[in-house]
Amino acid sequence: MFSPSDCTPDDIRDEFPRLTGVGASTLGEDPELFGDTLDEVILDCPNGHNLEFKIEAIQELRKLLSFTDEQIDRIIQTNILLAIDPTADVKDEPNWGRYPDYRTFWEAVLRTFENDPEVREHGGDPPRFAP
Repeated sequence: MFSPSDCTPDDIRDEFPRLTGVGASTLGEDPELFGDTLDEVILDCPNGHNLEFKIEAIQELRKLLSFTDEQIDRIIQTNILLAIDPTADVKDEPNWGRYPDYRTFWEAVLRTFENDPEVREHGGDPPRFAP
C-alpha cells in the first residue's frame, strides 16, 4: 500500500503514472510550450490524451488530494510528478501566475480534467474498457 511518508521515486511513478506523464509534458521543464501563463498550461493538460487517460488522471488526482498538505508536499518535493514549481513567484512578463500551495494547484488541474468536454460527455464515470 502506498504511503507518502516513506515513498520512493519509483513508488510515486507506480502510484501516479498518469500524473507523472502530465508532469513530463504539459507541466514539464518547458511548460511555456503549452501556454503563456500557468493557468493556460493547466488548461492544456487534458489535450492530446484519450478518455481512459483522463479518467485515470482524475482518479489519481483525487487520491493525491486525499492526503494531507504535508504529505502532498513530500510527494511533490521528489520532483517526480512536477518539474516546475507552481508556487514560485516568476517575474517574467506576461505575469506567469502562481498558486499559494500545491493543493490549490492540483485542485485546479483536477477541475480542468473534470471539466474536459470528453469527460463531461461521458458523465465522468470510469469508462468500461476492454481488457
